[in-house]
Amino acid sequence: MKIILAQKAGFCFGVKRATQLAFEAADLHEKICSLGPIIHSPQLVARLAEKGVEVIDEVEDIDNGAVIVRSHGVTAGELAAIGERHLDIVDTTCPFVKKAQEYAALLAQEGYVVVLVGEKEHPEVRSIVSYAAGSEVFVVANRAQAEKLPNRSRLGVVAQTTQSFDNLHEVVEVCLQKGSETRVFNTICNATVVRQNEARAIAREVDLMLVIGGFNSANTGRLAQICMEIQPRTHHVETAAQIEKSWFSGVSSVGITAGASTPRWVIEEIIGCVESIGQRG
Repeated sequence: MKIILAQKAGFCFGVKRATQLAFEAADLHEKICSLGPIIHSPQLVARLAEKGVEVIDEVEDIDNGAVIVRSHGVTAGELAAIGERHLDIVDTTCPFVKKAQEYAALLAQEGYVVVLVGEKEHPEVRSIVSYAAGSEVFVVANRAQAEKLPNRSRLGVVAQTTQSFDNLHEVVEVCLQKGSETRVFNTICNATVVRQNEARAIAREVDLMLVIGGFNSANTGRLAQICMEIQPRTHHVETAAQIEKSWFSGVSSVGITAGASTPRWVIEEIIGCVESIGQRG
């Protein structure tokens, strides 16, 4: 059974940076926590827990020590609250997320109504929205939601960093009709675009696709959706234990990709599992 592994599967620059900072901080601080999971990988979060990094959901529950600001960022209010408590901050916010926060703040300051293309409840989206304080803000997931936007004289558009360019483009098309003046910042991370394009190409070549990553990971979920549209025999898994031998009946080629927050060791375990299934026939 032929296995095609995406060259860019797994950690992106921002996640590599965040995890390195987190593990280094765990070695330096006797008491340390993260405000929310540092990345959307339960397996990596568990390894950090072994190093003493506890996941805390509310700033009010952190009394002392160091706090890791997750790669998705936190809200401006949460960051201010951390400062007020005089906690040691280990900021692992992805630089691309910071850029989206800055553009949202700029648009708000310049009087634009902000349209954020993304998933409303995602922590990254909530963080970006908080930096547009003082402006009217709309979060839309797709063209259909954008078409329900009210008309405004000035619209400013930014995107969740893991959105697809096609989705952003469709929303922008609608915003051009909704606003007399529309300003757009393409804040999609290039690593996201590269991974999505690579996933499309592989899905067209194989009999089955495996997309590896946290079920709570937005970019992994989007990869799975993209692959599913091309190759219906697509499965989103977190670990090798979730793979079923029956999936591979009549399969001669398997494509494997992984979200930007998927650790390499998880990918290797799944490759080993697929190879074992292929050898057994």
